[in-house]
Amino acid sequence: MTSTTTTTGKRIVVLGAGYAGLTAAKGAGRHHDVTLVAPEERLLHRIRQHEAAAGRGRDWPAIGELTRGRTIRHHRARAVELDLAGHRVRLDDGTSLAYDTLVYALGSRTAWHGVPGAAEHALPAERAAEVRHRIREADQPGTLAVVGGGATGIELATELAEAHPDWTVRIVAAGPVGGIYSPKGRTHVRRVLDRLGVHVHENATVTEVTPDGLRTTAGPVDSDLTVWAASMEPHPLAAEAGLAVDERGRALVDDHLRSVSHPDVHVVGDAAAVTVPGVGTLRMGCATALPQGQYVGKLLDGRTGKPFSFRYVVQCLSLGRRDGLLQLVHADDSMKPTVFTGTMGRLAKAGIVSAVFSALK
Repeated sequence: MTSTTTTTGKRIVVLGAGYAGLTAAKGAGRHHDVTLVAPEERLLHRIRQHEAAAGRGRDWPAIGELTRGRTIRHHRARAVELDLAGHRVRLDDGTSLAYDTLVYALGSRTAWHGVPGAAEHALPAERAAEVRHRIREADQPGTLAVVGGGATGIELATELAEAHPDWTVRIVAAGPVGGIYSPKGRTHVRRVLDRLGVHVHENATVTEVTPDGLRTTAGPVDSDLTVWAASMEPHPLAAEAGLAVDERGRALVDDHLRSVSHPDVHVVGDAAAVTVPGVGTLRMGCATALPQGQYVGKLLDGRTGKPFSFRYVVQCLSLGRRDGLLQLVHADDSMKPTVFTGTMGRLAKAGIVSAVFSALK
């Protein structure tokens, strides 16, 4: 840790080194002592996990490299308990940290929804490296099923089908695949899936996962390897500690992203239920997490005092290495009819991902 700045002595602890936590720590670390708590050594570039699953990823920078030049100490551990009254965080390595201000950015994890066999026989999308290993170590090509018809599931299915054409790839969704997009967007997604030979199982809610496939409301689906990308849920620690949360377990925050029950705790990213006037409650994802982290970093550094503001502009989707979708949206994230596809969509997606990485650096 090196820095030429003068610190205030205020103790700031940031839990989580995802897009929101890392940017919040970097912003606050200009003039404050920050302890960043995360077990990972390197950045988990979540929006590129589909590439990692297909064997096209690379090692991302160490967190220490990304925080160079700030007064940030990276403590490699997991938070297991919050003492909100005593202003302390207990970690799984047996230590505890005192704080004046806490930034809670533990994000989200795969939601199994109580489906029998899912946690035992499916790999969550965040275990992309294991997906890659299982494919490489298979005796022969087999059948791979991706559960989830949203952006994560579509990106995984198209990337894996393109990278491994000898495998049979299926995408299984409780509703229509790509149902959130405009009619033009859905049509293009379906066209790419067809071109890549992906078998589409729509309106098929998974009721059980077995070692050799899925049981769904539309009938059985065979699978040698199942990847679960159905939905995400917030880390439960916020609710367990006593922060006020909504029905999904996301912490309720005010317009400065402070917990409504504990204002010395800022909550950002997937862990927070952030409601913006005229926009609504923001969805989970990098598009909302990164600006929240940047905002709290500036707020703690004294570079802004205004309420948090945000509006949606686009949604982007990777469809393998040769195609993509850029879907224009209204400020509240509802779909506009305009989409850009093919090379233009791919380049737009690549440009947005590069911009995210640049913001983290």
